[in-house]
Amino acid sequence: MYLIKTPKWLKKLYRSYIWDVPTASRNLYLTFDDGPHAKATPFVLNQLQQFHAKATFFCIGKNVAKETEIFKEILYQGHAIGNHTHNHLNGWLTSDYEYLKNVMIAAEYIDSDLFRPPYGKITRFQAKALQETTSLKKGFHIVMWDVLSGDFDSKTTPETCVLNVVNKSVPGSIIVFHDSEKAFQNLSYALPRVLQFFAEKDFRFEPLHSTLFPKNGPG
Repeated sequence: MYLIKTPKWLKKLYRSYIWDVPTASRNLYLTFDDGPHAKATPFVLNQLQQFHAKATFFCIGKNVAKETEIFKEILYQGHAIGNHTHNHLNGWLTSDYEYLKNVMIAAEYIDSDLFRPPYGKITRFQAKALQETTSLKKGFHIVMWDVLSGDFDSKTTPETCVLNVVNKSVPGSIIVFHDSEKAFQNLSYALPRVLQFFAEKDFRFEPLHSTLFPKNGPG
């Protein structure tokens, strides 16, 4: 069972990761994992346009290579992007060498200093290696989340996905949806309703960028 709202103790334990954005403004940060996808991503982009909303797309490198034009459209519309590995690897089940190599392959397609580990599973060694700035690369910010929509779970109803987000999000929350085939049934129902709900409450949806975050520290 996954946690809809990330508890404070977990944020404190892994304090060098980004879980939310401290803000006094009515800003929310929508993020979309696993794209680009031929059907789901254009749907998301269309919905965001209708509500004048910006978001952050944590893309899989192999999907960027496959859906190049959709990836270009994400950038053209002013959204932020992040690295989500090249092959959607689980860091807990992958050797450090293979995991870091895979992230660097994805970085050839995704020019960003934002990184989100698939499944949220990454070892402390992997995270520290990605966060470090060297002569060869700028360190990544490890971006997690504050609120999960649950759209990836076939046992979760679309209506529940909406409630997960509207009931748990607060100013500064980083919210996770997925622009993927698996999530599309829930996503296509939930996203328009989430956007409408918060627009009516005068929230703004903003993209993530490194200037919002503190300097990288130890994991």
